[in-house]
Amino acid sequence: MTRRLLILIVSVATAALQASPQSPESRPATRPETIRLAGTIEAARARTVLVPRLAGQNTPTLTITQLVKAGTSVKPGDLLVEFDRQEQQRIARDRQTELIDLDGQLTRKKSDQAMARARDETAEASAKNDVERARLQTLNNRFIARLDAERNDLALEQAVAKLKQLQDTFALKRKAEEADYKILEIRRERSDRARVYAEENARLMEVRATFPGIVVIKSLQRGSTMTEIAEGDQVRPGIPVLDVVDPAAMRVRAKISEADSPYIAAGHAAKIRLDAYPDLLFDGVVEFVSPMAVTSSMSQKVRLFTTVVAIRGTHPKLMPDLSASVELKVGREPR
Repeated sequence: MTRRLLILIVSVATAALQASPQSPESRPATRPETIRLAGTIEAARARTVLVPRLAGQNTPTLTITQLVKAGTSVKPGDLLVEFDRQEQQRIARDRQTELIDLDGQLTRKKSDQAMARARDETAEASAKNDVERARLQTLNNRFIARLDAERNDLALEQAVAKLKQLQDTFALKRKAEEADYKILEIRRERSDRARVYAEENARLMEVRATFPGIVVIKSLQRGSTMTEIAEGDQVRPGIPVLDVVDPAAMRVRAKISEADSPYIAAGHAAKIRLDAYPDLLFDGVVEFVSPMAVTSSMSQKVRLFTTVVAIRGTHPKLMPDLSASVELKVGREPR
């Protein structure tokens, strides 16, 4: 009887559990039909032109002498921006003049050292001859008076000492000459390096387009306002001057929340609108979804994924840095 009662209780509890509604945690997530994102327009192919950093020099600013107008369509080889190159050309000329002078000094130094070496070699040969003559004189010491023999021995010692002194002196002179010549060579090498740097820097003063595109001029802060960079401005090395963008291929870079990321993949269709021009509508397709998440700037607990949506079609108003909204159709599998 007890066993039957236990079986009945278990059956009733199981039926009640199956009939109870699922908890929110166990309920499967519903696949959304549409996901909306906010992003920024960028060019698939773009180049940012920076103020050049000069090799071998610490130049605080450079002056812009020529600058292409904003919105200009350029082709490969067209001039984009030119900086004042007169200072670099002056440095190159000065270093070239210095090189010519140093080459002359090296030639004279080599000639003077060769002449000094020849004189020293003659003096050393003469001292060696004196030693040999003095040594020959000592061979007669046993046949001459003792006083004369001692005088011969003393003369030999003096000749040997003089030869040794000359050899030591000449060795030191050769080392000093090598050091002097090396100093001139180092000065010449530095001058030549400065000339090469100046010539390379002069070439950096002119920047030309490498692919067809449209020019977008950067802005520069003057006081409390931001204004476009213009000819005559003095700019610091490393500052961006302009962008060349290829309008034939534009895209939107946006962030996806961690909750929406499982439903977005490459190939999903999209509709793109520009916030500044809401009447314009473009078709697009997801090109890329980052596999790695980044922390949101709003909260450390929120993770975001980067996605890139390619825009199909072009328009004169479709330019980089414009904000855009993206509507992704995720109700069906990507194409």
